[in-house]
Amino acid sequence: MFGFMVGLAFLAGHYFFTWEMQRKEAQGIFSPQHKTITTNYDFNYNDLLWNSVFGFFMGFKLLPAITNYKAFVANPPEFILSGSGNFTAGIIGIALMVAYQYYEYNKNKNKPSQTVQVTVLAHSYVLNMIFIGAFTGLIGAKIFHNLENINEFMANPMEALISFSGLTMYGGLIVASICVLYYAHKNGLRMLDVADACAPTLMLGYAIGRMGCQLSGDGDWGVVNTLAKPFSAIPDWLWSFKYPHNVVSEGVPILGCEGQYCFELAQGVFPTPVYESIMCFALFGVLWLLRKRINASGVMFSLYLLLNGVERLGIESIRVNTQYNIMGGITQAQIIATLLIIIGGIGIVYFKQKNKTAPLLKNY
Repeated sequence: MFGFMVGLAFLAGHYFFTWEMQRKEAQGIFSPQHKTITTNYDFNYNDLLWNSVFGFFMGFKLLPAITNYKAFVANPPEFILSGSGNFTAGIIGIALMVAYQYYEYNKNKNKPSQTVQVTVLAHSYVLNMIFIGAFTGLIGAKIFHNLENINEFMANPMEALISFSGLTMYGGLIVASICVLYYAHKNGLRMLDVADACAPTLMLGYAIGRMGCQLSGDGDWGVVNTLAKPFSAIPDWLWSFKYPHNVVSEGVPILGCEGQYCFELAQGVFPTPVYESIMCFALFGVLWLLRKRINASGVMFSLYLLLNGVERLGIESIRVNTQYNIMGGITQAQIIATLLIIIGGIGIVYFKQKNKTAPLLKNY
């Protein structure tokens, strides 16, 4: 369920990011690029190498995944990254990929090279930026989580690296933002304008991702809540929740349940992922409504950083998180959220002053 919601977050992100990039194109903020592309049909040994690696991996892992499907489904990352597989199927995979490349080469070897000019629009880079963000964000989320829980990492490094549980949102945000903005810069896109365009999308993606945390019970929940509900109209699960069948198998066994995911927490806790989803959906609405009224480049992204930091700093007081033994106990998220509030606030003032001719907000 967590993976499904993350996938949904990226789909929604692609839709709204593309929409905003197209709007900025229409405003003339992003200009069309004209590139020259040369197509040749010479045999490429680099392609042969990478196709062989891909063919071996697919054969080595695909057949065992089919024949031992239960083990694959139980823990896909561990299954994929383990050293076990079918070596013979891997060799067959290489042979098939090599044969396919030779077939394509023989089919096209007599065709002359062609040089054409193409027009590339800014929004056409969005899909690549989404993929780069997804991949580098996962790496960043794992790195920051392991830095936050260094003792767990040292106890079992391989499990800590390949497990899909234990992802730190801010690690993903920081690393993915750096990589995506670098990619935009390398392709001639102004980084500030790209950052502004994706700011509402980042808030939306986080809101959807937190729904995945709630539905799967991945350990990202609040502290024990024994307080009485302030209003009877609030559903019990929205005030205090035990996360039955959570994917991290934390808590006490559920009577009558057999198999995997048969645990629930001994006491109800604050369902903080729900609270964050609600707040971030609302903040996405705020950013989406303001996007046409903010002219100065950099202000929208700075506002996103400010709102993100305020939201996270507010929720940290009732979340379960590892604390650093400084300042009486402080979490990694509290440190980063505070920095985001400061950077966001300074950014709004700085970028507004840098573009004095544009009002901070314009009327429709």
